[in-house]
Amino acid sequence: MTSSTLWQPFTLGRVELPHRLALAPMTRNRAEADGTPGPMVAEYYGQRASLGLIISEGTQPSEDGQGYLNTPGIYTDAHIAGWRGVADAVHAGGGSLFIQLMHVGRTSHPDNTPHHRQPIAPSAIAPGQEMFTANGPLPIPTPREMTSADIASVIAEFRHAAASAIAAGADGVEIHGANGYLLHQFLSPNANHRTDAYGGSVENRSRFVIEVAQAVADEIGSDRVGIRLSPAMPLGGIDEGDAESVRAQYRQLVGALAPLNLAYLHVHHVGDDELLRSLREIWPTAVVVVRYGRTREQIADDIDAGLADIAPLGRFAIANPDVVERLRTDAPFTELDPATLYAGGATGYTDYPTLTAS
Repeated sequence: MTSSTLWQPFTLGRVELPHRLALAPMTRNRAEADGTPGPMVAEYYGQRASLGLIISEGTQPSEDGQGYLNTPGIYTDAHIAGWRGVADAVHAGGGSLFIQLMHVGRTSHPDNTPHHRQPIAPSAIAPGQEMFTANGPLPIPTPREMTSADIASVIAEFRHAAASAIAAGADGVEIHGANGYLLHQFLSPNANHRTDAYGGSVENRSRFVIEVAQAVADEIGSDRVGIRLSPAMPLGGIDEGDAESVRAQYRQLVGALAPLNLAYLHVHHVGDDELLRSLREIWPTAVVVVRYGRTREQIADDIDAGLADIAPLGRFAIANPDVVERLRTDAPFTELDPATLYAGGATGYTDYPTLTAS
């Protein structure tokens, strides 16, 4: 790793980062059945604290927000206590923790939630996919279209979850507006057929995302809030149309979010560099960019090109808890075991070796 820019310190909101790397948010399905992250979760994140900015896995703000088995929550006292252990471990290793707030919307199944209710979404449109449950893969049911009262309630849930994250000792939160989940569903014309103020035009489809971001920023301070977007990402049955439609949607949305002065914009980038460049120009604070399929030699490319300030690592960081040291010293990487990404237990989670242990 030769890029000198990667090792420059950076101020992100209220936190001082030692370099431009970060841990990307990745679902690992190791929380307790009630959504509490236990000591093993704290160990996992603590092992990777040298990455500086630790963005947690998607964490549901409510029972309705859960999609997968054994994902963490941040809305009960038990959740707060569990996350406090994670925050302490990250801080002990010199890192800063942002908890990602993820409401999955329609990407769920009643078998996986505490209340076993029908999923909610902007419109009653199923994604046409399956969900893994304790009984194996099952078709995702058609969700219930959210009422105006539902929208207000979910915004309040995000606000409460953000306050709970800060109460747990986190340094901030990241709002998950990407990858086919609830906020992304509002943005996508094939998932949002609403005819009220939250559907139709690009401005209306952006409204829910903006209101969530405003509520969270009001609750904990804008400099403690990031937001993740994934223009044209086809996960979860999402289809946002042609390139010009995607550009129109996201330029409008990011332009409307910009005055909030959030700590950062996190772009899960799928290839439209023209759009990424324009979002960089619109956005007033830090930009975080992650791409699929980067080699270790390409990690700093977006930073060197002026498109990003932070480069999060995903699978490299799963298999190499000391990935920062390996990059600094040009040491080889341990290979990832894909079979253990979502399996329970320490195997493939907290047992990957470090240079000193290998």
